[in-house]
Amino acid sequence: MEQIEEQFAFHRLARSWQQHRWWKPLLTALLGGVFYVVFIIMVLVTGIALASLTPAGVGPYFDALSVLDLSNPVMFAFTLVSLILMIPALALAALIMGPRPIGLLSSVAGRIRWRWLAVCAGVSVAVFLVNLAVSFGVGALFPAEAEPAPIPPETSTLLILLALSVLAVPFQAAAEEYVFRGFLMQAIGSWLRHPAFAILLPVPLFVLGHGYDPLGQADVAIFAIFAGWITWRTGGLEAAIAVHAVNNMTIFVLGAFGLVDVNSTEGSLSGLVLSAATMAVTAVVIVRLADRRGVARTRTVALRPVLEPTTPFPGPPLPSRPTPDH
Repeated sequence: MEQIEEQFAFHRLARSWQQHRWWKPLLTALLGGVFYVVFIIMVLVTGIALASLTPAGVGPYFDALSVLDLSNPVMFAFTLVSLILMIPALALAALIMGPRPIGLLSSVAGRIRWRWLAVCAGVSVAVFLVNLAVSFGVGALFPAEAEPAPIPPETSTLLILLALSVLAVPFQAAAEEYVFRGFLMQAIGSWLRHPAFAILLPVPLFVLGHGYDPLGQADVAIFAIFAGWITWRTGGLEAAIAVHAVNNMTIFVLGAFGLVDVNSTEGSLSGLVLSAATMAVTAVVIVRLADRRGVARTRTVALRPVLEPTTPFPGPPLPSRPTPDH
């Protein structure tokens, strides 16, 4: 009996599950959306109940949520939580409809490869430190492009914003990666074989989720393409999560200190060029490290046994028929 083995790249992992059917990703998306709405309602009801117990009541909290101001701790926390909830919603939907194991949404290893994630995080920190130095240098050389920084918040607000930036933002970044580079890439990859479809088709949805001007949206699109490609190239979400988390943490930590405006929706040409260069350098470094460390890019699955052709069991020779004499 011989085993047939097939290798699956990250975007094709849904097909490595033998119970996969073409319609199951659609039901997973539908169930995930239902669970997400339920979770949001639960959070809102819980928040209103807790706010009603405070001396100020729910009024100040409703006022804070009426304006999209990410420098406001209430709005910042609600925005982060509303994005993080995509993780349990997707996980529950995948547990019901597949693929299995659920860890296939993370990598070809069927789980998060924590050491590789730590390596990617270290690379991201190093590259973004250089990015910051260049950004401030460009701002000093071209002050016309630099936006005036907002006023730093009070100490108590600063501490809350820093805590949210360090503790919650990585989960927010991971949630977006699981939805756009995990589930969507694999859903599209289950229908269309070439990785370009799985990498590029989710990009418009990701861009629409960020309310920037054309230059800012181009910046987001560059990151989305980078994240999709690096996920396919390294066989998992670790690199995309690390880069996304470090990028967002950097922005929100600087915003907490009043060094950047976290509510800005305007991009710049210099920022777009610098972002593209940063993603290119990050991709080169991460890919070289992945190759050196032998990071798996595909998953090998034994699909089904193949029965070898058999021959009849040799028995005693049949007696020869007598030949008549002539």
